[in-house]
Amino acid sequence: MVEDSGSTRAFVRAVLEDVTFAKNVGGVEMTEATCGFDAMRVLPRSKFDLIITDLNMGDINGLELIHFIRKSEHHRDVPLVIISTQTSQSDIDRGLALGANAFVRKPFTPEHLREVCAKLLAPARGAAPGSG
Repeated sequence: MVEDSGSTRAFVRAVLEDVTFAKNVGGVEMTEATCGFDAMRVLPRSKFDLIITDLNMGDINGLELIHFIRKSEHHRDVPLVIISTQTSQSDIDRGLALGANAFVRKPFTPEHLREVCAKLLAPARGAAPGSG
């Protein structure tokens, strides 16, 4: 999760670490980055099944980060979700054109975020959510 707002990171963590959701997707272990630059330092250290990023960040914005991720040999195929208050159609189109798999508008419900993430995690986990 790449998000400069501590409260949003805490909310997303709570939503995705929900016991039922975590069980349905085969477990959840989250890594947090507080900005795009921090994410670029963290990404080479591990393999990730899903990346969630904000668009508005001070140093490297979400669109620049998506561009970096999609050019990376190790992360180019990782499903990527944008969560943002920037919800103009041009922002959404740019994010998806750069390679994001989904765009979630802030504010969002826990159920909506879980649904989006479960759909993207299912192929990576080798099964449909709830099948294991």
